[in-house]
Amino acid sequence: MRDLVRRIEAATPAGRDRAVDALRALAILGVVLGHWLVTALVADSGTLYSASPLHSMPELAPLSWVFQTLAVFFVVGGLVGARSHAAARARGQSHGRWLRGRLTRLLRPVAAVLLVWAVAAGAMLALGADQDTVLTLCRLVWSPLWFVAVFALLTAATPLVTRLHPLWPFAVVLITDLHRFGLDTPGPFASVNVVAGWLVPYCLGTAWARGELRGRRTGWTLLLGGAAAAVGLVLWAGYPATMVGVPGEEVSNLDPPNLAAVTFGLAQCGAALLLLAPLRRVLRRPALWAAVALTNLSAMTIFLWHQTAMIVVTATGLLPAGPLPGLHTPPDTPGWVLARPAWLPAFAAVLLICRAAFHGFETGRSRGRNALVREDGPARAAAWPVPDRPVPGARRRGARRNGGHGAAATAAPGRRTADEATAVLPARPSDGPVDPDRPAESAPHLR
Repeated sequence: MRDLVRRIEAATPAGRDRAVDALRALAILGVVLGHWLVTALVADSGTLYSASPLHSMPELAPLSWVFQTLAVFFVVGGLVGARSHAAARARGQSHGRWLRGRLTRLLRPVAAVLLVWAVAAGAMLALGADQDTVLTLCRLVWSPLWFVAVFALLTAATPLVTRLHPLWPFAVVLITDLHRFGLDTPGPFASVNVVAGWLVPYCLGTAWARGELRGRRTGWTLLLGGAAAAVGLVLWAGYPATMVGVPGEEVSNLDPPNLAAVTFGLAQCGAALLLLAPLRRVLRRPALWAAVALTNLSAMTIFLWHQTAMIVVTATGLLPAGPLPGLHTPPDTPGWVLARPAWLPAFAAVLLICRAAFHGFETGRSRGRNALVREDGPARAAAWPVPDRPVPGARRRGARRNGGHGAAATAAPGRRTADEATAVLPARPSDGPVDPDRPAESAPHLR
């Protein structure tokens, strides 16, 4: 383990902004823990159905405010997508080629989970499993894939989004909610918020890439303003208190995202900006940085397979002993809440097995080529700038390399510029990035 930590530290350029990697890791882990804590599979007369403690115990609603971290992922995605596209243009790469690479890396692991669960569902039905149970399990696994579809669409639109002010999609969400709730006419019109709602943090990310979110004042404004607006909407406008979908509830803040979810997302973006400096200090410790880097290397695998891990533990637990507290029992008592965390290590252990089995689909590597760090990585890696704090001397060095035009000048083939900073460690340059949010050419040579 120490050797692994040492190699990751050695392969990381001194100017890399580790805090951005940490924000992405926190966003992914927040979603995973949130699903594990507020989603239950209840055993009843030979069938399984999904339930949530938030339905029976609404006083737990603040828990959803902690673990619903999707806006952080989208703001980081906007930042990295804008930087990646700018770097591709600087290299003379077409938008089509850039997009094909990113969508391939995004959709390859999705295809794996869809195929595995299609086969699993067919096998369960063939063996006589209850149809409602199979449908419940498939919904748990496949329902988070809406995120992939929205993220792919926003990625494709990155060149346009970089010119868009976040107030425009925010206005769309506001008008949609006025039409939906004020006129009491939900209809299909509300579905526009599926894109507009997440376009707000994505636009903030592209603004961050342009250097428009500098200073702690911006972070505090977003945090306090967004939080005040979200609380006001819950207290006085009738929006649900939970920031996640709850089975049985008539209105969800996330399906589609409404004004409460968007303002809450603004608060999260502000908190993310304020956390940058503390995270940079903490991540100087090699062991903590290695944990963040490895999480980012498996971001899509963790996201796509965490519900499968919960299902496997739940189904396995039924075999020897029948319904177990906190695992199969209805989530309607404080006892369930106290028992649930005890199952998290089991979920995590199975998720690690899933990660080992399916991580290759994320990286595009064969199982026989699993070395983490290339020996020539540190020598070939370029320095990465901190997004809202320039690396000392980076502009002067870039100017000398590019004939006095600075780091933003067009780079020669194979050469990285300072603008190619991103948030995730890749596999190899030829394999592309591990996560769909960063250009392959801009990272240290890990594989």
